[in-house]
Amino acid sequence: MKICHLTSAHPRYDTRIFLKQCRSLAKAGFETALVVADGKGDETRDGVRFYDVGASAGRLDRMRNTTKRVLAKAVAIDAIVYQLHDPELLPIGLELKKRGKKVVFDAHEDVPKQLLGKPYLNAASRWLLSELFSVYENRTCRKFDGVIAATPFIRDKFLEINRNTVDVNNFPMLGELVTEEIDWSRKRPQVAYVGGISRIRGILELVRAMGLVRSDVTLGLGGTCPEADFKRELENAAGWARVDDRGFLDRVGVRTLLQESVAGVVTLHPVVNYLDALPVKMFEYMSAGIPVIASNFELWRRIVEENQCGLCVDPLHPQEVADAIDYFFMHPEDAERMGRNGQRAIRDHYNWDVEAKKLLSFYDSLLSINV
Repeated sequence: MKICHLTSAHPRYDTRIFLKQCRSLAKAGFETALVVADGKGDETRDGVRFYDVGASAGRLDRMRNTTKRVLAKAVAIDAIVYQLHDPELLPIGLELKKRGKKVVFDAHEDVPKQLLGKPYLNAASRWLLSELFSVYENRTCRKFDGVIAATPFIRDKFLEINRNTVDVNNFPMLGELVTEEIDWSRKRPQVAYVGGISRIRGILELVRAMGLVRSDVTLGLGGTCPEADFKRELENAAGWARVDDRGFLDRVGVRTLLQESVAGVVTLHPVVNYLDALPVKMFEYMSAGIPVIASNFELWRRIVEENQCGLCVDPLHPQEVADAIDYFFMHPEDAERMGRNGQRAIRDHYNWDVEAKKLLSFYDSLLSINV
């Protein structure tokens, strides 16, 4: 059975799309293709066949032209099932349905909620765009053969739209971020942040917290900042002198940074689309065996406290973030204990092996119907 994944926006080696889903499907024996748009050419890796439709010249070109090229390539591949990974590809899904194909939407985010959190839109525009997209998403996804949701909360929303909905959570792959027993005596005086660098991800408050810590500690910052003005604001903030700005990190770079660090920070702002999210980085920190310093959202606090794997803070108050960082350097035994607790929770519950079984079960059921 040929399964084709489509993305016009994600990188070809995206962790959720390629490293987890596509490779799991290929390993299970499905003929698996992935259409990308980055201009790096076609290739086959780990049993997955990549088809490149060429890079976009910008967001507008991506919306107008890249999606057309993705559709043309999808039709040429002639798969049984197509899995869409970007909201802008929903119209392609409708076109593929007209051609008799099975179509699945992978809801990485709750887009209507995400639109409500866009800081560059005024309140009226945010509400209007959110409402319009919600109506379109509902009408479109009702016609699809299924929905794969990245969290239980997104799953529950889509269950009211399409009964064939399952959550496949973006939990870590066992063994990816830790290759051997952790030697805490070799840790650097460092905390880590890995991910997108933007205002609503709490990076400014984190940098300011580095100017308030009492411990001799640095921040290993892994990620890219697309906004030049915000990057300059960070560089001028108190605490930047304690930041080791490593830029974009591949998976090996992420593993190295986390193995060196004493704790991982994920202090996103309390915007509507983050409150019910399951942040990938929090679980990756746990997988790497380091305690987390997380925003004090109800869901996040429950996970952290139930597993005794870190501390929760108000992400808008740099002093609380600084105090949590200091705690782990003043109490190294607690840091190590919480790190091991988090690692145990990943091994027992929050790992990709569990989620891969759900993905394969979903596809087995989908392909057993009228094929």
